[in-house]
Amino acid sequence: MHFSSSSAGAADAVRADLSGDFRRIRAFTEHLCEPLVTEDFGLQTRVETSPPKWHLAHVSWFYETFLLRPYLPGYQVFHPRFEYLFNSYYEQTGTGFWPRPERGLLSRPTVSDVYAYRHHVDESMVRLIEHCRSADWPVVEQRIRIGLNHEQQHQELLVTDIKQNFAHNPLRPAYRAELLTAPLGEPEPLRWVTFEGGLVEIGAHPVGFAYDNEWPRHSTFLSPYALGNRPVTNGELLQFIADGGYQTPALWLADGWAAVREGGWRAPLYWESRDGAWQVMTLGGMRPVNPAEPVCHVSYYEADAFATWAGKRLPTEAEWEHAAAGRPISGNLVEDGYLHPQPARRDQATNRDGLVQLFGDVWEWTASAYLPYPGYQSPSGALGEYNGKFMCGQMVLRGGSCASSRDHLRASYRNFFYPQERWQFKGFRLAETLR
Repeated sequence: MHFSSSSAGAADAVRADLSGDFRRIRAFTEHLCEPLVTEDFGLQTRVETSPPKWHLAHVSWFYETFLLRPYLPGYQVFHPRFEYLFNSYYEQTGTGFWPRPERGLLSRPTVSDVYAYRHHVDESMVRLIEHCRSADWPVVEQRIRIGLNHEQQHQELLVTDIKQNFAHNPLRPAYRAELLTAPLGEPEPLRWVTFEGGLVEIGAHPVGFAYDNEWPRHSTFLSPYALGNRPVTNGELLQFIADGGYQTPALWLADGWAAVREGGWRAPLYWESRDGAWQVMTLGGMRPVNPAEPVCHVSYYEADAFATWAGKRLPTEAEWEHAAAGRPISGNLVEDGYLHPQPARRDQATNRDGLVQLFGDVWEWTASAYLPYPGYQSPSGALGEYNGKFMCGQMVLRGGSCASSRDHLRASYRNFFYPQERWQFKGFRLAETLR
């Protein structure tokens, strides 16, 4: 991971700010769980997800493993077996980990036990921030920033996993029944924004936090291209469905068509046809599909098939980042409280070119495989397993979603998922090569 280090003269201010960020981010995780009842905390309805109780404990395990045990003298672990139960996938810790598909089979520790664990870790982390030795502080500061960004990733996973769990229930319960949605309407017209291309730089800048997979910053060549001014909408996806898109194998990659047949896909995840009309499961319960909203919960395969049907393509991650560079992180994000994609508006444009919704609403699939940048070196030790070992078989998404935190995102941020996965807030925008 990469971040800018603080000067010695500003050490106290840095520690105070970091302590404030720690308290705020930890509190927001628990805020997201406030609508849940005890029975909700242990649910895991698909292998890719985790129970809310596990998320709450795992992010605490991260601080305990990488910060408190090595850097807080006299620290006492909360429970000696939690290092096994709540390790996600880190092999180099030497502790092993409970199988991911079986996280929802654990009735103990209880929810109250997990909250007690969090508070134990919180109190110890505040002591570490306030009293860490100066010699250890550069590494401790870096790891705290990683830990905070890691917790924000799990906040988003909490939201998406809760949605998956509630959608699995035939009662289709609401996580928060009062969530607002936009009135039904027509989508903002699709327009094309052109870019000259040429030799451009992508990747993390030397100032500020970034994950190791965003580094090193490097040059790449782009041919002239155009991007859709907004993501593809539900209304456009409805046209694809009406034209037989999910029944036309010529539109699909081979693995994509296999996924369509195996999964019986006929529409995005969480869509249901009721009395001849499409409805969608949201965190506010079932709602009519709004044609103006960005299409959401689609796989890479669906995005690619739609682009083929439309005579376009998906942008590369370099094209996307070049278009997003220098723009403010603004949009429909988790702080706005919708927890659902919202229709595009012209006043959302962050430049005169009219591009909207680059950040927030839906993660945007790109045509780029998740691979290391030229010159990439995975960090040493167990933290090197955070990103590097997943650089095979997955695709890059950009921009964040309605479940992402505003201060967690940047233009260089690289998210990645397997091409068949749909439960995250994933959509896409179209691109074309200019000749």
